[in-house]
Amino acid sequence: MTARNTIDDPHTGKRVFVTGGAGYIGTHTLVQLLSERHSVCVFDNYSNSSPQSLERVRRLVNHDFDQVEGDIRDEAKLTRVLGEFNPDIVIHFAGLKSVGEANLFPVKYYEHNVQGTIALLKAMDAAKCKRIVFSSSATVYGAAKYLPYDENHPLAPENAYGRTKYHIEGMLGDWVKAGGDASAVLLRYFNPVGAHESGLIGEDPNDVPNNLMPFISQVAIGRRDVLGIFGNDYDTRDGTGERDYIHVVDLAAAHLAAVGYACAHTGCEAINVGTGTGVTVLEMVAAFEKASGRKVAYRVTGRREGDVATSVADATKALRLLGWTARLGIDEMCASTWKWQSKNPQGYVQRGKAA
Repeated sequence: MTARNTIDDPHTGKRVFVTGGAGYIGTHTLVQLLSERHSVCVFDNYSNSSPQSLERVRRLVNHDFDQVEGDIRDEAKLTRVLGEFNPDIVIHFAGLKSVGEANLFPVKYYEHNVQGTIALLKAMDAAKCKRIVFSSSATVYGAAKYLPYDENHPLAPENAYGRTKYHIEGMLGDWVKAGGDASAVLLRYFNPVGAHESGLIGEDPNDVPNNLMPFISQVAIGRRDVLGIFGNDYDTRDGTGERDYIHVVDLAAAHLAAVGYACAHTGCEAINVGTGTGVTVLEMVAAFEKASGRKVAYRVTGRREGDVATSVADATKALRLLGWTARLGIDEMCASTWKWQSKNPQGYVQRGKAA
């Protein structure tokens, strides 16, 4: 995957269409897009988010944006909204993201993630929009042949969620080749955690958390009794899974850089977004206890199907192409998460009312 020629000035304000923009990563990216005075339209069905999160973004940046409720699989609505908004570029967050749920309901995941992206690309073609930044995942790599993972590592996802991302990446590569002057940046996230320094926005899953950090913080605040740790017999420092955790504010900055890159180049590029440093589950629990002053009760259960022992990024390509590198470490990740959770013990909804 190689980029080709320069096609636009990346420094001028863009019209950015954001699918899933009310979600965890979407809201933090919105703050940075709007702070740079890009014009934004958010398209979200709020299946795992809250429209209140977008009101919090407005409070943070004191800048308005368009907001449309809709499902990523609704091609007709996507076509109409994209045609009216006329974006320069799309950031595509919308999709389902639980490894465990995907293994139980793979057809549901292919329908939302793959079919939803097909609908989006068809709507983009109708609107003559040829630039996209895609929310991919390090799960496309599968079990490590070597570490850290670089973008040339073989792709062999070990769960249904990762396979949906793998198929979308391939589809976007083919779409770019067919489009001539099209551009796609595939951001392979490692493990986003943390929250905005204000404590106004953060990760707020609508149901039982699928990710480690919100589960830890909900146990610390008293919403849940105990953290389940999936396995302690991995080949890691303490037997628990090791992951490359990336602060969501750093991840948002990577999206901002990717917008500039996609607007200045054609071609398709896969780019890792991580820190290059691994943290085990037990190390994250200990760091969170230190940041919050609370004990986090946990119990070890069996391994979860599709999990790998260690996942750590080689992020040198992000520095080379995007000029981006992670700035925030585990202390900032835990402190900002605790600030968000302690200010919003029930997330965006307090006692049945929007906060």
